[in-house]
Parts: sequence; C-alpha cells; structure tokens
Amino acid sequence: MITNAPRRVVVTGMGVVSPLGNTLQTVWEALRTGRCGIGPIQSMPTEHLPIQCGGESRDFRGHIDDFGPLADDRKKQIRKGLKVMCRDIQMGVAAAQLALTNAQLDVTTIDPDRMGVVFGADHVMTTPEEFTEAIRQCFDAPHHFDLARWPTHGIAKVTPLWLLKYLPNMPASHIAIYNDLRGPSNSLTYREASGNLAVGEAYCAIVRGSADRMVTGATGCYLHPLKTLQIALQSELATRRAEGNLPCRPFDRERTGMVLGEGAGALVLEELEMARARGATILAEVLGQGSSVALQPNSVTNSSQAIANAMRMAMRGTAIRASEVGHIHAHGLGTHHADRDEAHAIHQLFGAEPGAHVPPVTAAKSFFGNLGAGTGAVELVCTILALQHQQLFPILGYQTPDPTCPIRAATGGDTPAGNNALNISFTMQGQASCVLVRRWNEG
Repeated sequence: MITNAPRRVVVTGMGVVSPLGNTLQTVWEALRTGRCGIGPIQSMPTEHLPIQCGGESRDFRGHIDDFGPLADDRKKQIRKGLKVMCRDIQMGVAAAQLALTNAQLDVTTIDPDRMGVVFGADHVMTTPEEFTEAIRQCFDAPHHFDLARWPTHGIAKVTPLWLLKYLPNMPASHIAIYNDLRGPSNSLTYREASGNLAVGEAYCAIVRGSADRMVTGATGCYLHPLKTLQIALQSELATRRAEGNLPCRPFDRERTGMVLGEGAGALVLEELEMARARGATILAEVLGQGSSVALQPNSVTNSSQAIANAMRMAMRGTAIRASEVGHIHAHGLGTHHADRDEAHAIHQLFGAEPGAHVPPVTAAKSFFGNLGAGTGAVELVCTILALQHQQLFPILGYQTPDPTCPIRAATGGDTPAGNNALNISFTMQGQASCVLVRRWNEG
C-alpha cells in the first residue's frame, strides 16, 4: 500500500568512548552518582602547558578488544587498519562498532545500499613524533637543519601511509568499508557542532527516503601536543581546580574556563517500521534537528542568536511545544562568554514571558570537559540515557548562580528528565546545532 505518511526515525543503538567509560552502563552510573571523569593528564607532558587536568578516555587503548564483539573477518579487517588510524579515528570507529553491537544489527542481513554513514570529526592534527626521525636525518650539523636534504634523506623516513592516519573523512570511510555500508556517506568538520549536525543530516537522509538506516556520530580529541597549545592561545581554559576538585563548572558564577578532553559517540538510526520489522529495541525517537550561523555586520559572532535559531528549527514542524520540553542539555562550555550567550538564548525561548515553562538545564561537560567534535554526540547519548532512566543528572560543581546566566540549573539527581529533550552544541565561530529527541513510549 502506498502511503504519504512521514517517515519516523528512531535510535536503536548507541556506542561511546569517553572519560566516563566505554559502555553505556558505566557512563550512566557516572552521571547518576556524580563521578567526574576529569583528572591529571597522563597522555602527554604538561609542564609547559597552562593546564594539567583533562578528560582523558583512559579505558580506551586502541586495542581490538575496545571495538566490542566482532565477527572474525571484521576483527581481522579492523586490526589490520589500526596502523592507519590516529587516536581520533580509532575512537570514532570503536564507538560506531559498539553502537552496531548495541543495536543487535547484523549488517549482512540488510540491503547495504540503504544504509549509510554520516560522521563528524575535528581537523585532525599529526603528532610531532611522526616526523622526528625524518627531521633528524636532515641535520648536517648539530644545530643546522638543511632543507635540501629532505627529498633525499628525510622523506624516506616518513611512513608512506602517514596521511591516511589524519584525514577527517576516515572515520566515516572506515565504518562504511568494515560494515559494507553503501548508502549516503558524508564527513562533517564543524568543530563542536559536528556531532549534532551529523545526527541531523543522518535523520534527514532517512526522512527523505535516501536511506533506511544510518550510522552517525562524531569523534574528537583536544588533548594533543599541538592542538592543546593552539586552543590555549585562543580560548579561556580552566587553569585551576575549583572547590570540590571540579575544574569545569558550567554556568556557575565562579567558573574559570573550559576543560579539554577526548571521546567519541555514535548512534544507529533506523526508519521506525524497518526497526519494528526486525524486532529492534528502540531507545529514543529523533523528532527534529536545527542549525544556524549568526554573525553581526562587523563579522563578530552572535552565538546567542544562532543557538536560539537552532532550537527553534529543531522544534519547528513537530508537535512539541516549548512547554513540553522536559530538559535542555546545554553545550555548557564553562567559559564566561559562551555560557552567558547560551543562557540568554535559552531564556529568550523559554523564560522571557512571565509564568513561562522553564525546563531544567544540565551540562555533561562538567563531567568530562570539551571533547571537540565528539562532544555533541557523546552528550546526545547522555541525553537519551537520562530520558530512558527518567532522571536528569546535575551540573557538577554548580553552586553559585550567575545573574548573567538566567537558567534553571539541574543540581540534584531528583530532577525528572521529562519526555523530550533538546541537545545543544555550538562553536565560538558562530555555528550552532541542535537535536530534539523523545523518550520512546510505544506509539
């Protein structure tokens, strides 16, 4: 029977690599109990950096076991491919494989032309170690680098497949190849906005009928010898621990800046009837998505306007009214300027009218910091977990309200998560993205 009914999109699988752990159970337990994943940085020396703490995904070693249970042929493929994956890419592929396992989806039983991948990533940087030996070969004296020696002595010491380890389109490429997914494929590099943008594009691909299933998410790593230094020169970083040993305190009056971290999140999206037909366990429904860029005439970013626009777009075309939003998962960067802009956007939509419904606001960055491109995807997983358990996790370290951040901050574990939630991400370049999800109740 031909029908013009809109296609509904549901989440049937989730995977995560994060400072809180690499399973949905450990992540939720950390959120529920208030266990912070931020600690002293162990992956690189910090004596010459302005920060000593970060959100490291310490349980992720880049070993084949970190990719979850795999068929023998796929395990062999991924193990072989590890040598051409940097840490960002490894985390992204692992999160995707964990999501497929969680969805109990056997990709050999579906039409590969109707399943694709949209994945976000940062502009991935190489590490200095990749060129150490090559540069050493170009010194003709203890302190003199001879560039003329590079073609004959240096370049031969660079791994031939070096570039493949750092291309931001490789997470999507690896995921598609390992699982023989031949449908729509794309890679997005919009910094922190990437995760929600990737989920939004995957959602739209299913709604418009270009695919029936999609793997989506994002991966990022801000704990890197060069990237950390670059961010430190551009951004407000938390350089000291606050009371309670919690360095990242979004929206709190005493916040001192953002904390850097690393991680990846992935989701399996399916058209509702396709999911039902295979007996899938449905975790949530994606209702809408939105994105916006807002610049003032002098090219100064207007993040507050972009965030408000993205939230409106996510709710537009749905039956969800502002009064029905159960909670907002804020970007919650922890910097003075970004938190103020985000709080004003939330207030503009939800709190401007007397007696308006103001949903509680949480921010998982207080648990693990800013994971770069991976942050929105990991936070969306946290949002869905909160909806499933009907319990909203608090903003860690939020003690003193800031008058410039007029939000209803979640501060305890007794706050209901509601039935619907907005997940917000944005960049300091003015790009905002938002996804609206609903707790799954059969119907």
